[in-house]
Formats: sequence, structure tokens, C-alpha cells
Amino acid sequence: MVKKWMMTTLSAVLALTVAGCSTDSGTTKGSGAAAGGGEQSSGKTKVVYWTPDRHDADFMKSKIEQFNQTNKDNIEVEMTVMGDNYPQAVDIAFASKQAPDVFQIDDFQTYYQKGYLAPIDGYMSDAMKATFKDSLIENKNTIDGKVYTLPNTGQIWRLVYNKDIFQKAGIASPPKTIAEMVADAKKITEAGKSEGIYGFASPFKSGSGFWRAANTIAGASTNEGIDGFNYKTGQFDFNMYKSIAQALRQMNQDGSMLPGVESLDIDPLRAQFAQGKIGMYINHSGEPGVYKDQFPTKENWGAAPVPTDDGTIKGASQVIGGSYIGINADSKNKEAAWKFMEYVYSTDLQSEYYEKGYGISLIPAVLSSDKKPSIPGIEGFLPKKYDAIFPANPSVITESSLEGMKWAEAFSAYVFTGGDLDGVIKDLNTRYNAALEKSKAAGLTKIAADPSFDSSKLQGKLSKEE
Repeated sequence: MVKKWMMTTLSAVLALTVAGCSTDSGTTKGSGAAAGGGEQSSGKTKVVYWTPDRHDADFMKSKIEQFNQTNKDNIEVEMTVMGDNYPQAVDIAFASKQAPDVFQIDDFQTYYQKGYLAPIDGYMSDAMKATFKDSLIENKNTIDGKVYTLPNTGQIWRLVYNKDIFQKAGIASPPKTIAEMVADAKKITEAGKSEGIYGFASPFKSGSGFWRAANTIAGASTNEGIDGFNYKTGQFDFNMYKSIAQALRQMNQDGSMLPGVESLDIDPLRAQFAQGKIGMYINHSGEPGVYKDQFPTKENWGAAPVPTDDGTIKGASQVIGGSYIGINADSKNKEAAWKFMEYVYSTDLQSEYYEKGYGISLIPAVLSSDKKPSIPGIEGFLPKKYDAIFPANPSVITESSLEGMKWAEAFSAYVFTGGDLDGVIKDLNTRYNAALEKSKAAGLTKIAADPSFDSSKLQGKLSKEE
């Protein structure tokens, strides 16, 4: 009965996933099964690949078709582009023994703890090990000396803004402080509301609406941590988000946010921005590819450093990267899965991916080449001195033991309903630190306090450019 429920639930999740994908994504190639690798199609070994990425779906579709047509190992890859329910779909797929052979890793530590990942260092050639030896991060790529995934690109986070809308509102440059961002959003709305133009938006349909807007700002404004985790003390302290929560609340009260933002997802937001209806929002380096392929736009837009509390960067601007794709520990086709994974990580494919602006590479062999991305808008996302990859932290592991609302959702609720912000923060600190202790006791994380931690020391490792 349980297995039948899981099969039915997975089918429903996949149906919603494919229905929610952008026009040219969905499932690519193969026999039509969306999960459960190991089947043979026309005498070929089928490898099922899942990814939640939509911004590069057309590019990856073309590369997978090329691989299917040219590989000499009789392998056929089927790619499915998942929706916002990706983590749920992965868990259900593994529970029902229908998991893909290769899948994107959005939560390395949790996937490792659940036994989803197969080590790959045994498949890697000496040359490949040399290529990635300086890029591997403990708890993001490796655990106890074994490699489970490799880095490819990092998300560089910026304030994305419409230059013409700013000019029309009489604003000379993007905001450097949070207070300036609030004031600019109000000016833009006052100047453009009659044309349906508003100052600010974020995809508040989920907690990511707060997370996207706040986490990079917090990391840059303080040198102590991100994701609510203070690396110095080894404890959660959500006071790092107080000023940005107040700013977002003020923009909502001012009427400076796009109407309906509380139920907005990221793709509808992008569509509105592409039509010139949003002054600014905060997101990552996938946007140039989005506005080239997914939502082509003629708007004059750019990207700037996110504002901070006082206009200076005391820590570092978080680059999300490290983990990418891995192999299902239970896959019956690990050798074939590795052949595909090796193809995806090839310098040629990764260089083209970088050149076309789908992501900022974290692979030294790609970054050191003469080839640079030239896609419109990418210049604002290229790594600067202050961009940095933070060490792993126990935030996601902690949330597996958390009771009650997650931090991004709790702050989002405050943005739209108000209330006692200090009380919200105190409650989050209490619940998260209690859950952290449970996670430690269960052996789920060994991450401890680092009193010498200073995120400003992470600067300059990706780029020396100011």
C-alpha cells in the first residue's frame, strides 16, 4: 500500500513538474519514463538525468542531444527539467526506488546523509583530478576523503535594475545602502505607477522571496556568517536579517512592491521585469541567459553590487557554488552515468557554458582561458574581489530537525503582516539552535564554532578585481 502511494505521489509530482516547466524544457530524449534508470531503449543504455535549472534548459537540451548522437558507448540520456518541488520529488523518487541515475545536488550534506550519492573519485582520471584539486570543498564536494560531486559554476548575486526606469525616476545610480534602496523603490513607484511600474519585487510565493533579497545583503554587511549561521559562535543568530526585514516591510507598506508579489514566483517576476514593469530585484548570474533566451527583452538593464547596511562590504558577497551533479548510489548504470557526467564536466562544454553566460565558472581551467562571456548583461555579474564561496554550514541539516516555520518563511510573514520582529528573531534563534543540537547529537553534522572566522578573509580568491 505504501509503495503504491509513493508511485502515485511521484507520478503526480512529475506531472506538476513538467507542466510547470518553461516552454522548451520538460523531458528530453528517451523512452518517456521520467524516473528509474537502467531501462534499455532501442538497445541503448538509458541514463535518466534530473535538474531544477530552467535558465539553461535549451543549452543543456542541445548538448544532451549532441551527446546522444555522438557518444560511442551506446548511451542515451533523458533529461527532465523539474519545478520548484524538486527536493520533494527527489525524496519521493528515492523512497520509491525510481530515482534518476544522475541528478543535480541542491543539498549535498542531506543527500550524503540519506545515502543518495555514489563516490566518483574512482572514476576520475589523473588529469581530471588535477583539474579540480584546488576547487574541492569539504562538505560541498567531499566527505572523509571521497569525492561525490564537482563544482561547475557559481551563482554571483547582484541587484538587477532597469537603467531607464531609474533615470525616469531621477535616480543617478543603483542604491549602495538598504535605506537608499527603500527610498529609490518609492521614487520609482511614484514616477511609474500610472504605467504599472513598481520599484521592487521578489518571489514571495515561497520563503525564497526573502532569502534571495536578504542573504547576500547579510553576508556582505557582516563578517560573521550567512544563512542565519554565525560561524564564529557555531550558533544561529538571525539578527543578521533585522535591517533587511525592516526595509522590505517598509517597501511593502509604502506600496513600492509589485502588486501580488506575495504570490509571485521567480519566472513570472522575470517576465514582468522583461516587460519593463519592475525597477529592481535581487537575483543571480543566471539572469543574462534568462533575458537572452527565456524572456527576451529590449529593456536597458544592468547588475550592481547589492546594497548593504552602511554602503560598505564588511564581509563578502556570497557565491553559491561547489556542488553540481552526482550519481545515484543505487543506479544500475553507474559507468554510463559517469560517461555522461564526464561529458558535462568537460572543459569544452563548461567553457561554452561560461562564454554563453549561463553561469560564472568556478573551474580554474575555464577561468584562466582567454574566452570570456559576451552575453548582454553578464558584465555586471563577473566575479569581483568581494565575491566569495563560504564554507559549508549546518543550516539545511538543522532544518531537518526543526519544529515550526523556517526562517525565510517567518521573515516573509513579517514583511507582509508586521508584528514583533525581535520576537520573531528570538523564536527563530531558540528553535534553530535546539534543532542544531539534535542534529549534532544524531551525528548529522560535525560543523563547529570557528572563533577566528572572518568572511572578509574569503575575498580575493575568485578575483582580484575591485
